[in-house]
Amino acid sequence: MALRFLPCLVLMLGLAGCATQGEPSRHATAPSTPVVIDTLPDNWARYEGLPVRITAPLTVSGQHDLQRRGVLVASFDGRLSTPTEVALPGDAARALRADNARRTLLIDDGSDEERPSTIAYLAGQPAPRSGSTITLAEGVIEQRNGQYRLQATTPLRIEPAPRPEPPQVAGDVRIAAFNLENLFNGDGRGDGFPTPRGARTQAEYEAQQARLVATIRGLDPHIAALMELENDGFGPQSAIAQLVDALNADGSDWRFVDAGHGPGDDAIRVGLLYRAGKIRPVGSPATLEEGPFGPRSRAPLAQAFVPLGTGGHDGPTFVVVANHFKSKGCSEAEGADRDIGDGQACWNALRVDSAHRLMAWLDADPTRSGSDLVAIVGDFNAYAMEDPIRAFLDAGWRDAFSTDTGPAPYSYVFDGQAGRLDHALLSPTLASRLAGAAKWHSNADEPSNIGYRGAKTGDLPASPWRSSDHDPLVIGLRLGSR
Repeated sequence: MALRFLPCLVLMLGLAGCATQGEPSRHATAPSTPVVIDTLPDNWARYEGLPVRITAPLTVSGQHDLQRRGVLVASFDGRLSTPTEVALPGDAARALRADNARRTLLIDDGSDEERPSTIAYLAGQPAPRSGSTITLAEGVIEQRNGQYRLQATTPLRIEPAPRPEPPQVAGDVRIAAFNLENLFNGDGRGDGFPTPRGARTQAEYEAQQARLVATIRGLDPHIAALMELENDGFGPQSAIAQLVDALNADGSDWRFVDAGHGPGDDAIRVGLLYRAGKIRPVGSPATLEEGPFGPRSRAPLAQAFVPLGTGGHDGPTFVVVANHFKSKGCSEAEGADRDIGDGQACWNALRVDSAHRLMAWLDADPTRSGSDLVAIVGDFNAYAMEDPIRAFLDAGWRDAFSTDTGPAPYSYVFDGQAGRLDHALLSPTLASRLAGAAKWHSNADEPSNIGYRGAKTGDLPASPWRSSDHDPLVIGLRLGSR
């Protein structure tokens, strides 16, 4: 292994000082005994070039750079939250971002190798889930690219975070929402790979679909709202039809809502699935393809349903809206949609516009159901304290995951920070029937290299782990007939 900090290893023997990034060391000599760090230092500079033993617990907050560069994101005092998940955009979010930076320490493998075949400090252990605890770490402190990191010289002592069981929520109707991370099936006949966004081979597609099926079955919902489906119609070779066929391979009764086209003309779309033995669709589906929907935000899909009762006594009509707003990427962003540095990234103005247009559309009862029991679910590409979500809350919609106690819920980990892009927003009357809500952390905490496009994995293809980059959510409602 080519060690980029070889002078620091010499220092471990007490023979010399350590220079980093071509700069002279401040330490003419250095102790051979590592300095013990049992709490977050207030100034890492004093430890630069020194061997240290960190006994304070570190939380694994992310592994997005582990496969490529052998780097883990670790943090003192628990895992890191996305600033705008828990703080208002602007000064509060910037303060939290600074605190996150203060608490962060990168764990590096000391190698310049791209995509290393092995990572010495893991010593053969699998890549840890986010939320795992590092109870002991030894190495040399270095500042590189503006961030402090520990160049590990011995294997880490890690307490792995357990994989959670599928969540159980109360209620007689369960609705799941799930970003599928680009489910594309080629031409639907075993050809047409690589696809524009998803699987590169038929084998990858089969592994991806098997994991998605395992996830949906594990959640056991009656309705599933899906994002990032290939927008390829509703025929037998479409991605949505083949997903339903796979779900029904065990004799289940899944059906999909056929919108006739699209919805929208984006390469990806939203979709709705339901269990025919539990739920009956009412009337025709409705889509909104005006304004930002279609060219930027994906077109929403709304469908009214009735829960099937016994003895001919069905439950009340309710409406589910599958939704996927514009992402935060800055390509083509101009004017008010540019990143203004408040923590909401690009296209925030468009997402706010999407929120207001969606609410106005729903006020006009597009499904003609007359029901005030409405759930908007899906990927809003906005964290809980950002403007689009607060627009819904200010208008009276209720967050199914609002909590005043305990850790903030999350469904996505980006740059080592956890937050919610995936939401369930309920009309006030439907919120009064909420029986439970949960996220299944089957994906966001898992290392990306075990996903369907990863290299080697110890998981069977049909496991739910890292079936996508988003965690699915499920809510339970009391909608049985009265």
